[in-house]
Amino acid sequence: MTIRADEEQGRRAVAALLALVGQAGGDAADPAAARWSARALEPGFTAMAAAARRTGEPSRALRAELGAIGRAAERTMARADGGASLHHGAVWPLGLLVAGTALAPGGGPEEAARLAGQLARHPDPGAPRRPSPGSAMSQRYGAAGAKGEARAGFPHVRMALRALAKARADGAREPEARLTALLTVMASLRDTGPLHTAGPAGLREVQDGALAVLAGTLAPAVLDARLRARGLRPRGSGHVLAAALFLEDSDSSFM
Repeated sequence: MTIRADEEQGRRAVAALLALVGQAGGDAADPAAARWSARALEPGFTAMAAAARRTGEPSRALRAELGAIGRAAERTMARADGGASLHHGAVWPLGLLVAGTALAPGGGPEEAARLAGQLARHPDPGAPRRPSPGSAMSQRYGAAGAKGEARAGFPHVRMALRALAKARADGAREPEARLTALLTVMASLRDTGPLHTAGPAGLREVQDGALAVLAGTLAPAVLDARLRARGLRPRGSGHVLAAALFLEDSDSSFM
Protein backbone atom coordinates (compact mmCIF):
# COMPACT_ATOMS: atom_id res chain seq x y z
CA MET A 1 0.00 0.00 0.00
CA THR A 2 0.96 3.65 -0.41
CA ILE A 3 -0.03 6.93 1.19
CA ARG A 4 -2.58 7.33 -1.56
CA ALA A 5 -4.00 3.88 -0.74
CA ASP A 6 -4.23 4.86 2.94
CA GLU A 7 -6.32 7.87 1.96
CA GLU A 8 -8.51 5.66 -0.23
CA GLN A 9 -9.15 3.28 2.66
CA GLY A 10 -10.15 6.20 4.86
CA ARG A 11 -12.54 7.40 2.17
CA ARG A 12 -14.03 3.92 1.75
CA ALA A 13 -14.62 3.55 5.50
CA VAL A 14 -16.55 6.83 5.54
CA ALA A 15 -18.46 5.82 2.40
CA ALA A 16 -19.60 2.65 4.18
CA LEU A 17 -21.02 4.74 7.02
CA LEU A 18 -22.66 7.17 4.62
CA ALA A 19 -24.37 4.25 2.85
CA LEU A 20 -26.46 3.68 5.98
CA VAL A 21 -27.38 7.27 6.77
CA GLY A 22 -31.15 7.63 7.06
CA GLN A 23 -31.75 3.86 7.00
CA ALA A 24 -32.73 1.41 9.72
CA GLY A 25 -29.69 0.63 11.81
CA GLY A 26 -28.19 4.04 11.17
CA ASP A 27 -27.00 6.34 13.91
CA ALA A 28 -29.20 9.39 13.59
CA ALA A 29 -32.55 10.69 12.49
CA ASP A 30 -30.85 13.81 11.05
CA PRO A 31 -29.12 12.67 7.83
CA ALA A 32 -27.18 15.93 7.39
CA ALA A 33 -25.68 15.72 10.87
CA ALA A 34 -24.86 12.04 10.38
CA ARG A 35 -23.04 12.79 7.12
CA TRP A 36 -21.05 15.60 8.71
CA SER A 37 -20.15 13.35 11.63
CA ALA A 38 -19.01 10.50 9.36
CA ARG A 39 -16.82 12.72 7.20
CA ALA A 40 -15.05 14.02 10.30
CA LEU A 41 -13.71 10.48 10.84
CA GLU A 42 -11.93 10.21 7.50
CA PRO A 43 -8.54 11.56 8.68
CA GLY A 44 -8.61 9.12 11.59
CA PHE A 45 -9.35 6.10 9.42
CA THR A 46 -6.62 7.21 7.00
CA ALA A 47 -4.15 7.47 9.88
CA MET A 48 -5.10 3.96 11.03
CA ALA A 49 -4.40 2.55 7.58
CA ALA A 50 -1.05 4.36 7.51
CA ALA A 51 -0.12 3.06 10.97
CA ALA A 52 -0.89 -0.52 9.96
CA ARG A 53 1.01 -0.21 6.67
CA ARG A 54 4.03 1.22 8.50
CA THR A 55 3.97 -1.39 11.29
CA GLY A 56 3.32 -4.38 9.02
CA GLU A 57 2.01 -6.81 11.65
CA PRO A 58 -0.91 -7.05 14.11
CA SER A 59 1.26 -6.22 17.11
CA ARG A 60 0.63 -4.80 20.55
CA ALA A 61 2.35 -1.60 19.48
CA LEU A 62 -0.03 -1.20 16.55
CA ARG A 63 -3.04 -1.89 18.80
CA ALA A 64 -1.92 0.87 21.16
CA GLU A 65 -1.41 3.28 18.27
CA LEU A 66 -4.83 2.47 16.80
CA GLY A 67 -6.44 3.11 20.16
CA ALA A 68 -4.82 6.53 20.41
CA ILE A 69 -5.82 7.43 16.86
CA GLY A 70 -9.36 6.20 17.48
CA ARG A 71 -9.79 8.34 20.58
CA ALA A 72 -8.49 11.39 18.71
CA ALA A 73 -10.93 10.64 15.87
CA GLU A 74 -13.77 10.39 18.38
CA ARG A 75 -12.90 13.84 19.74
CA THR A 76 -12.80 15.29 16.23
CA MET A 77 -16.19 13.76 15.47
CA ALA A 78 -17.65 15.17 18.69
CA ARG A 79 -16.46 18.65 17.75
CA ALA A 80 -17.92 18.26 14.27
CA ASP A 81 -21.40 17.22 15.39
CA GLY A 82 -21.73 19.29 18.55
CA GLY A 83 -20.94 16.49 20.96
CA ALA A 84 -23.50 14.00 19.66
CA SER A 85 -20.79 11.56 18.43
CA LEU A 86 -23.31 10.07 16.02
CA HIS A 87 -21.02 7.27 14.82
CA HIS A 88 -19.41 6.50 18.16
CA GLY A 89 -19.84 2.74 18.00
CA ALA A 90 -18.53 2.45 14.45
CA VAL A 91 -14.98 3.68 15.09
CA TRP A 92 -13.91 0.48 16.85
CA PRO A 93 -14.95 -2.14 14.25
CA LEU A 94 -14.22 -0.04 11.16
CA GLY A 95 -10.87 1.14 12.52
CA LEU A 96 -9.71 -2.40 13.19
CA LEU A 97 -10.87 -3.57 9.76
CA VAL A 98 -9.17 -0.63 8.05
CA ALA A 99 -5.98 -1.74 9.77
CA GLY A 100 -6.57 -5.39 8.87
CA THR A 101 -7.05 -4.46 5.23
CA ALA A 102 -3.88 -2.36 5.24
CA LEU A 103 -1.90 -5.24 6.75
CA ALA A 104 -2.92 -7.59 3.93
CA PRO A 105 -3.76 -5.61 0.79
CA GLY A 106 -5.51 -7.92 -1.63
CA GLY A 107 -5.93 -10.58 1.05
CA GLY A 108 -9.72 -10.44 0.93
CA PRO A 109 -12.37 -9.85 3.61
CA GLU A 110 -11.67 -13.06 5.55
CA GLU A 111 -7.98 -12.26 5.95
CA ALA A 112 -8.70 -8.65 6.90
CA ALA A 113 -11.20 -9.82 9.55
CA ARG A 114 -8.74 -12.40 10.88
CA LEU A 115 -5.96 -9.82 11.28
CA ALA A 116 -8.36 -7.30 12.79
CA GLY A 117 -9.42 -9.95 15.30
CA GLN A 118 -5.79 -10.53 16.26
CA LEU A 119 -5.38 -6.81 16.86
CA ALA A 120 -8.55 -6.68 18.96
CA ARG A 121 -7.22 -9.37 21.28
CA HIS A 122 -4.28 -7.19 22.31
CA PRO A 123 -4.91 -4.93 25.32
CA ASP A 124 -5.17 -1.19 24.73
CA PRO A 125 -3.03 0.47 27.42
CA GLY A 126 -4.69 3.83 26.85
CA ALA A 127 -8.30 2.64 27.05
CA PRO A 128 -10.52 4.47 29.59
CA ARG A 129 -11.00 2.51 32.78
CA ARG A 130 -14.65 3.48 33.05
CA PRO A 131 -16.78 0.89 31.19
CA SER A 132 -18.87 2.07 28.26
CA PRO A 133 -22.64 1.40 28.21
CA GLY A 134 -21.99 -1.41 25.71
CA SER A 135 -19.36 -3.13 27.84
CA ALA A 136 -21.59 -2.75 30.90
CA MET A 137 -24.38 -4.56 29.04
CA SER A 138 -21.92 -7.24 27.95
CA GLN A 139 -20.99 -7.87 31.57
CA ARG A 140 -24.58 -7.81 32.78
CA TYR A 141 -26.18 -10.00 30.11
CA GLY A 142 -23.26 -11.98 28.71
CA ALA A 143 -23.53 -10.43 25.24
CA ALA A 144 -20.34 -10.41 23.21
CA GLY A 145 -20.64 -6.73 22.43
CA ALA A 146 -18.45 -4.90 19.94
CA LYS A 147 -15.22 -6.00 21.61
CA GLY A 148 -16.26 -9.64 21.76
CA GLU A 149 -17.31 -9.59 18.11
CA ALA A 150 -13.97 -8.10 17.10
CA ARG A 151 -11.92 -10.54 19.19
CA ALA A 152 -13.82 -13.44 17.59
CA GLY A 153 -12.84 -12.23 14.11
CA PHE A 154 -16.12 -10.43 13.31
CA PRO A 155 -18.49 -13.40 12.83
CA HIS A 156 -21.51 -11.17 12.19
CA VAL A 157 -19.62 -9.14 9.61
CA ARG A 158 -18.92 -12.38 7.78
CA MET A 159 -22.62 -13.26 8.17
CA ALA A 160 -23.57 -9.93 6.59
CA LEU A 161 -21.19 -10.58 3.68
CA ARG A 162 -22.82 -13.95 3.03
CA ALA A 163 -26.31 -12.47 3.26
CA LEU A 164 -25.40 -9.72 0.79
CA ALA A 165 -23.98 -12.23 -1.68
CA LYS A 166 -27.01 -14.53 -1.43
CA ALA A 167 -29.56 -11.73 -1.78
CA ARG A 168 -27.82 -10.41 -4.88
CA ALA A 169 -27.58 -13.91 -6.34
CA ASP A 170 -31.33 -14.29 -5.76
CA GLY A 171 -31.93 -11.18 -7.86
CA ALA A 172 -32.38 -8.52 -5.18
CA ARG A 173 -31.50 -4.95 -6.05
CA GLU A 174 -28.78 -3.35 -3.93
CA PRO A 175 -31.07 -1.54 -1.43
CA GLU A 176 -33.05 -4.75 -0.85
CA ALA A 177 -29.85 -6.81 -0.54
CA ARG A 178 -28.51 -4.43 2.10
CA LEU A 179 -31.80 -4.49 4.01
CA THR A 180 -31.81 -8.29 3.95
CA ALA A 181 -28.25 -8.36 5.29
CA LEU A 182 -29.11 -5.85 8.01
CA LEU A 183 -32.18 -7.85 9.10
CA THR A 184 -30.17 -11.08 9.08
CA VAL A 185 -27.68 -9.52 11.49
CA MET A 186 -30.43 -7.96 13.63
CA ALA A 187 -32.10 -11.35 14.02
CA SER A 188 -28.93 -12.90 15.43
CA LEU A 189 -26.76 -10.22 17.03
CA ARG A 190 -27.12 -9.61 20.75
CA ASP A 191 -26.96 -5.88 20.16
CA THR A 192 -26.02 -4.05 23.36
CA GLY A 193 -27.90 -0.91 22.25
CA PRO A 194 -31.40 -2.38 22.65
CA LEU A 195 -30.19 -4.20 25.78
CA HIS A 196 -29.16 -0.89 27.28
CA THR A 197 -32.44 0.78 26.32
CA ALA A 198 -34.94 -1.92 27.29
CA GLY A 199 -33.12 -5.00 28.54
CA PRO A 200 -33.68 -8.52 27.15
CA ALA A 201 -37.28 -7.71 26.19
CA GLY A 202 -36.09 -4.89 23.94
CA LEU A 203 -33.50 -7.12 22.29
CA ARG A 204 -36.15 -9.81 21.69
CA GLU A 205 -38.38 -7.22 20.05
CA VAL A 206 -35.59 -6.30 17.63
CA GLN A 207 -34.69 -9.91 16.87
CA ASP A 208 -38.27 -11.17 16.53
CA GLY A 209 -39.21 -8.21 14.36
CA ALA A 210 -36.26 -8.80 12.05
CA LEU A 211 -37.20 -12.47 11.72
CA ALA A 212 -40.79 -11.51 10.90
CA VAL A 213 -39.68 -9.15 8.13
CA LEU A 214 -37.37 -11.82 6.69
CA ALA A 215 -40.27 -14.29 6.77
CA GLY A 216 -42.53 -11.83 4.95
CA THR A 217 -45.06 -11.50 7.77
CA LEU A 218 -44.17 -7.92 8.73
CA ALA A 219 -43.42 -4.89 6.57
CA PRO A 220 -40.01 -3.28 7.10
CA ALA A 221 -41.62 0.13 7.58
CA VAL A 222 -43.84 -1.23 10.35
CA LEU A 223 -40.84 -2.70 12.19
CA ASP A 224 -38.91 0.54 11.78
CA ALA A 225 -41.82 2.57 13.20
CA ARG A 226 -42.21 0.19 16.15
CA LEU A 227 -38.54 0.32 17.06
CA ARG A 228 -38.34 4.08 16.72
CA ALA A 229 -41.43 4.49 18.91
CA ARG A 230 -39.72 2.53 21.68
CA GLY A 231 -36.35 4.16 21.16
CA LEU A 232 -34.81 0.88 20.10
CA ARG A 233 -32.03 1.60 17.63
CA PRO A 234 -30.07 -1.43 16.36
CA ARG A 235 -26.91 0.61 15.92
CA GLY A 236 -24.65 -2.37 16.46
CA SER A 237 -26.28 -4.17 13.54
CA GLY A 238 -25.88 -1.06 11.39
CA HIS A 239 -22.18 -0.90 12.24
CA VAL A 240 -21.81 -4.57 11.28
CA LEU A 241 -23.37 -3.88 7.88
CA ALA A 242 -21.16 -0.81 7.38
CA ALA A 243 -18.12 -2.97 8.15
CA ALA A 244 -19.25 -5.57 5.60
CA LEU A 245 -19.76 -2.91 2.93
CA PHE A 246 -16.31 -1.51 3.68
CA LEU A 247 -14.66 -4.93 3.29
CA GLU A 248 -16.48 -5.55 0.02
CA ASP A 249 -15.48 -2.17 -1.37
CA SER A 250 -11.89 -2.48 -0.21
CA ASP A 251 -11.59 -5.98 -1.62
CA SER A 252 -12.80 -4.82 -5.04
CA SER A 253 -10.27 -1.97 -5.03
CA PHE A 254 -7.41 -4.48 -5.13
CA MET A 255 -8.82 -6.57 -8.00
